Amino acid sequence: MTVIDSTPVKSPPVDACVSAGTEHPRPDGQDHYTISEVAAYTGLSAPTLRWYEQIGLMPDVARSHTGQRRFGNRDLDWLGFVRRLRMTGMPVADMVHFAELVHRGEDTYDERREILEQTRREVVARMAELQDTLVVLDAKINFYAGARRVPEGPASS
Repeated sequence: MTVIDSTPVKSPPVDACVSAGTEHPRPDGQDHYTISEVAAYTGLSAPTLRWYEQIGLMPDVARSHTGQRRFGNRDLDWLGFVRRLRMTGMPVADMVHFAELVHRGEDTYDERREILEQTRREVVARMAELQDTLVVLDAKINFYAGARRVPEGPASS
């Protein structure tokens, strides 16, 4: 008689900052990208990708047996997340700190959440400012669209 353990296995939660849920050019397991392929896919330059690695924003980039960088789908997801952080206006030093927290593991979930919550509050505040600016711009556009222009030169009777 064979006994089977039916205890459910609880998988650790997937870090949403790494898994962006986007489609990748290649399926997992076949996801070996050169730096030029990643540059073309992300729009980042190869020197920027090297710099990201140098400052710790792209830690643990795999290398081939010849020393070439080999990026994977998780790296593409991470770069997509970094792009979003850049769009929030987050300073690079803060992004590097966040990357260090990710690298340190699950013990840093609370601190990562706090950073993202603060960033979210800043984005919401900036969106409100931009919405107010849009209202002013629309008013000015409407004013100029309806403004009568006085003809130049002598008035004709």
